Amino acid sequence: MEGVGTVWGALASPRYLVSAWPWRVYAYLLSSIPMGGLAITVLVGLAALSALLSPILIGILMLTAFPLIGAAIGWVERRRAGLMLIEGIPSPHAALPIGLSVRKRLAFRRREQASMRALGYSFVLGTFIWPVSALFGGLSATVLGITLATPFLATNDDVAMWNWKLDTFGEGLLFLVLFGPPFYAVSSYLLGVIAGAEASLAKAMLGPRQEELQRNLAEVRRSRLDLVDAFETERARIERHLHDGVQQRLVGLTMTLGLAELDLPEGEGRRLVVKAHAEAEAALADLRAAVRGIHPRVLVDHGLEAAAREVADRMPLPVTLNMTLPYRLPAPIEAAAYFVISEALGNVAKHAQATKCEVSGWVDRDRLVVTVQDDGAGGARLGAGTGLTGLVTRLDALGGTLDVDSPSGGPTRLRMECPCRLG
Repeated sequence: MEGVGTVWGALASPRYLVSAWPWRVYAYLLSSIPMGGLAITVLVGLAALSALLSPILIGILMLTAFPLIGAAIGWVERRRAGLMLIEGIPSPHAALPIGLSVRKRLAFRRREQASMRALGYSFVLGTFIWPVSALFGGLSATVLGITLATPFLATNDDVAMWNWKLDTFGEGLLFLVLFGPPFYAVSSYLLGVIAGAEASLAKAMLGPRQEELQRNLAEVRRSRLDLVDAFETERARIERHLHDGVQQRLVGLTMTLGLAELDLPEGEGRRLVVKAHAEAEAALADLRAAVRGIHPRVLVDHGLEAAAREVADRMPLPVTLNMTLPYRLPAPIEAAAYFVISEALGNVAKHAQATKCEVSGWVDRDRLVVTVQDDGAGGARLGAGTGLTGLVTRLDALGGTLDVDSPSGGPTRLRMECPCRLG
């Protein structure tokens, strides 16, 4: 059933009975029985063992394991809830800091409020949820199974259904046809409500609170910023290697070939050296362009305005640059804006059939805004190529956005917004 993400949505659908949801309901309720039995057994057993060993202090120390037991049961229950909630239940736990030992990891997880809530849910599961699931789910499954088997039971032995005695296969089949579908319909809806209530309780107790959602979002954003920073560091390392290593070797090669060209007499050998000299100079020019694209030195030394002007000057069509920034921005933000401008102007030159282009940039309420507009044929969109798609991902990690407005026939306007501060 497309568009149904929870059992509550499924219950509202007229196709509920002919979908897989009733069987998911049965699976959820019946699996609650062993999980609840296991939970209460472990909790009671650990409590009894702690009480028994309390005179030698080991039992008191064992009490600290209760939150970890709850966290483990909560981990299983969040995944089991996926039977009723298609998207499951997000984890409320914080990401473990890198570099901690196993002991410190366990201590970190034990102190979390989410672990204590999971412990509370484990107790509710073991004392209340599984008996309800066993009563309604187990009883319904038993009655449904006996009803399905009635024709075969009646053939081998007399079966009494209330005041109706079934002693033939036909009578058993008639009972199945008359009683089976109504019972299946009523029990499926009743069990769906019970399973939905249990899943909602699990989500309320095992899901993240608002502050935990904000913390998890901040952790995700921080990790993505770390990736962006690592990416920029690697780009700078590659640029240094190419600039200080490979480029210098090519410069030396062109100088050597130039000297050889002067010393050789006219002939085939000199012609080959001249050709090699030209090829080396072309390779050096290509390498310089690649180095500029990997990590532009002008961006590092003079900022976004100067780097954008350099890109505009290299374009084969007139580009008007209107950019006034009151201060230097953090390096990852300047780099993202630079590559947006560079990629956008490159696309204009290759595909837009434009006669002019305008690049603007300013700071509006602590947000950097950059626009690139051309008078080309239009029809551009995000996702059509890998360049802008990668920049969207990069900007998202910085908290920014990238939008393209490009109706057929033009004009095309690309707008980038990004916070002026990281974090």
